[in-house]
Amino acid sequence: MKERMGVDKSFDIIQLDLEYAGRRMAMFMIDGFVKDEILHYLMELLSRLSPEQLEPDPFEKLLRTHLPYVELDYKEDLNEAADWVLAGPTALFVEGMNDKIITIDARTYPVRGPQEPDVERVVRGARDGFVETIIFNTALTRRRVRDRSLRMEYMQIGRRSKTDVCLCYIEDIVDMDNVKHLKSNLELIDTDGLPMAEKTVEEYLSGRHWNPYPTIRYTERPDTAAAHLYEGHILLMIDGSPSVMITPATFWHHLQHAEEYRQKPSVGAYLRIVRFFAVFASLFILPLYYLFSMEPSLLPRELSFIGPSEIGVLPLIAQFLIAEIGIDTLRMAAIHTPSALATALGLVAAILIGQVAIEVGLFSNEVVLYLAVAVIGTYCTPSYELSLANRLTRLFLLVLTAFFHVKGLMIGVTIWILYLTWMNTFRTAYLWPFIPFNYRALRDVLLRSPMPLKNKRPSFLHTRDSDK
Repeated sequence: MKERMGVDKSFDIIQLDLEYAGRRMAMFMIDGFVKDEILHYLMELLSRLSPEQLEPDPFEKLLRTHLPYVELDYKEDLNEAADWVLAGPTALFVEGMNDKIITIDARTYPVRGPQEPDVERVVRGARDGFVETIIFNTALTRRRVRDRSLRMEYMQIGRRSKTDVCLCYIEDIVDMDNVKHLKSNLELIDTDGLPMAEKTVEEYLSGRHWNPYPTIRYTERPDTAAAHLYEGHILLMIDGSPSVMITPATFWHHLQHAEEYRQKPSVGAYLRIVRFFAVFASLFILPLYYLFSMEPSLLPRELSFIGPSEIGVLPLIAQFLIAEIGIDTLRMAAIHTPSALATALGLVAAILIGQVAIEVGLFSNEVVLYLAVAVIGTYCTPSYELSLANRLTRLFLLVLTAFFHVKGLMIGVTIWILYLTWMNTFRTAYLWPFIPFNYRALRDVLLRSPMPLKNKRPSFLHTRDSDK
């Protein structure tokens, strides 16, 4: 065990040689992963034992009688015990127990306290959020789902990292074929480790590596995760990440937000309609503005004011492309800028893009206006992954419109719809319930329905009690 763990080569791996009850013992643990007070208590109990108290079977005596702790187990394989120690528990070796290794799960991880996620804020509602420790996340979920059929299946992924993964679902509701399908895909993942946690797993599960649209929804809110469990979804929690993966997830799942359900149904429906308008405006407002600017004859007389009064030094398409790249550059700069300098960065961005660029003739006023509308719509998208995918789609439509005008826009929109229609997420149509069409489900998607009227679970999940 000492050779396998590399005790002499790593300062944080501790081998504690002991002698209690006339037997030599050894504990192997990782410094910083163990609760000192628990081990001190167990060592004190071991120090009081006499040799007779461990006869005739020291393994049974220790495991059943003399080690009063909740999370005790044993291993019979040395390599498995070494992997277990690297995960946090302590391994206890006792002379005379050659085929048994007692494991004491008295681990603790450095962890921040649960706090409200930055990307899923609500005006009213719970302020706790998932953290980077998987045990905390499972506890936050069980606090909201006190169902006897809630299942937390444990797995490890990564040949070297042995990353802890939890598959979470309600057995009485979920379609077990979906669970088996997901488990089989997870078992096929063959990699050294999961350095990017959930994003690494997503790349193995989604399969379409160059597809910008997300097929898995992420959440850091336990209440959002619990709501999806009750619908029949499957959660995937990965140790080291505060983001929980929700599968399957359609295009419309990425447009939902907890704030809509924290308000009255009428208010929530209004907020959802405004959100949909903003998201689709972020997709189409720039290509449409460019089209009407290049072909003003398409506009009725009442809308003839649309179009740049002064085009500027650069062609209109060049202005849009430069502005789009500039916005993304500022977004990346904001991520890397310390909080103390964020205000200064905002002022610089406002001056450069707004005032100076217009005065020197680089941009026209209308370009800045419509780009701001598109950016606001992008930031209104609840799913960060979907907002990035829509941004690429907007650039795609803008370029096609610049080259082929009306035909280009129509071809681009058709390709976009056909592509989303062709996609599926875990054996589910990505655009459901729009394609294939389901009136009742589409109504619930477009309008935030009152909870008493949502008495059926989504049919595409094929839940066991879909009528309840």
